[in-house]
Amino acid sequence: MTQTLEAETIDWGPFGRPLFEDAAAMGLNRVGVIDVGSNSVRLVVFDGAARSPAYFYNEKIMCALGAGLSETGHLNPEGRKRALSAIRRFAALAEGMDILPLTAVATAAVREASDGADFREEVMRETGIKLWIIDGKEEARLSAQGVLLGWPGSYGLVCDIGGSSMELADLAEGRVGRRVTSALGPLKLREIKGGRKAIKAYVRETMEQLHAEMGHETGMRLFLVGGSWRAIARVDMARRDYPLTVLHEYRMSSRQISKTAEYIRKSDLQELRGRCNISDSRMSLVPYATIVLKELVRVFKPKDVAVSSYGIREGMLYEQMPRELRERDPLIEACRFAEAKDARLPGFGRVLYNFVKPLFPRANWQRKRIIKAACLLHDVSWRAHPDYRAEVTFDNATRANLGGLKHYERVLLGLALMNRYTSKTSNSRFQSLFEMLNEEQIREAEILGKAMRLGAMLWLTKDEEPGSLKWSPKSQELQLTLTEHARPLFGEVAEARFAALAAVLNAQPVVRFKK
Repeated sequence: MTQTLEAETIDWGPFGRPLFEDAAAMGLNRVGVIDVGSNSVRLVVFDGAARSPAYFYNEKIMCALGAGLSETGHLNPEGRKRALSAIRRFAALAEGMDILPLTAVATAAVREASDGADFREEVMRETGIKLWIIDGKEEARLSAQGVLLGWPGSYGLVCDIGGSSMELADLAEGRVGRRVTSALGPLKLREIKGGRKAIKAYVRETMEQLHAEMGHETGMRLFLVGGSWRAIARVDMARRDYPLTVLHEYRMSSRQISKTAEYIRKSDLQELRGRCNISDSRMSLVPYATIVLKELVRVFKPKDVAVSSYGIREGMLYEQMPRELRERDPLIEACRFAEAKDARLPGFGRVLYNFVKPLFPRANWQRKRIIKAACLLHDVSWRAHPDYRAEVTFDNATRANLGGLKHYERVLLGLALMNRYTSKTSNSRFQSLFEMLNEEQIREAEILGKAMRLGAMLWLTKDEEPGSLKWSPKSQELQLTLTEHARPLFGEVAEARFAALAAVLNAQPVVRFKK
């Protein structure tokens, strides 16, 4: 039977067939983009055709192209030299990686400067890279598409802050709607005369105008995109002593933002910069960005605030994705890609998912995603030393570049994988992270982990079901039915693991064999 026919006969379940092997997706195997911003110039090379691509290469140079632009009308001369040098380096790197041509865009500083067009021509002449100068609304659209890369089907308001501008974009049903741009970038704000009071008045007036122009309802989700927002989030984490220092999907309330703004205002910025691992040039902009964020939250009144590590560069990648890939779940596709690349038996994750899912009959769509992801990742860390495999799997789940995961879901996924490899998770160095889960979630992670631990013992092929589980809470019976082919696999270790799974379910283990 051919590979195509095999794929057509498999029941792929609610998440559909993997797409990363299709020709349209393989065209995205390695994509390089350059973002020439008002404050920084960055090269990102995305690797892998999964829905959440890995960052093969990521380099940023803080050039401050937009510094002084309001007064001179020109790009910062020193920043221009540094930006050209950075782009020259990026072009050489791209040639070495064989990923030419690069996609390159320039935003507020280059589009507003009188010598912006001249800079673009110089870049073309010196490096051969065509620099697309985009307007504010296009910048807002690409940033919003970056958010969609991590949250398909999202709704709410995307706010992207750069050095010289701030953009807003509406999201509804996974589509980008109304967009506006403004001069609320920190580089611009620090050039306003009259001190903090004048800056706050200007921000307030501008924000009210943006609200009127957007006509946005209150109570939506606010997605924050941009380095200054991420720096504020780092400070918020430090202030709260937050245990999981992953910026993507970090949540802040309006009250937390107000507290952190006051914390920043009263702190020594150099001390804070070192403690939060923020660059000096970025930290100098944080006080201005904080004024904007406080006013943004006051005027638009979001129901919650989520930090997005995905922005304009990811939006440029999203632009090149086939529609079918865009609509896929980023978590599941990334886990499938990891399984195909690193697991000993790629494809067994689907079999394992079908094996364990009877234990979770009431799982909603969100919970099924976590269960599916765990099954796909259950074997990708097999190369780690056995003594550290449980910890490695937890680290991978909680800190990997996975889209579409809330922070507590990262911990839930990690704890399930940890239970896959060990029966002892108490007194772990990850205990502070476990506290992000309630008792029910901790128990669910243990059940899932022990079920995967059992299923991994009944390893046949990626397309052959070893047996089935039936869980009856009323009769407190856990039944394992094995195929005749799988019967020899049910040895002493497998029997002990089945008993451990039954114990956590408070059930009586029963084993049957198909004739």
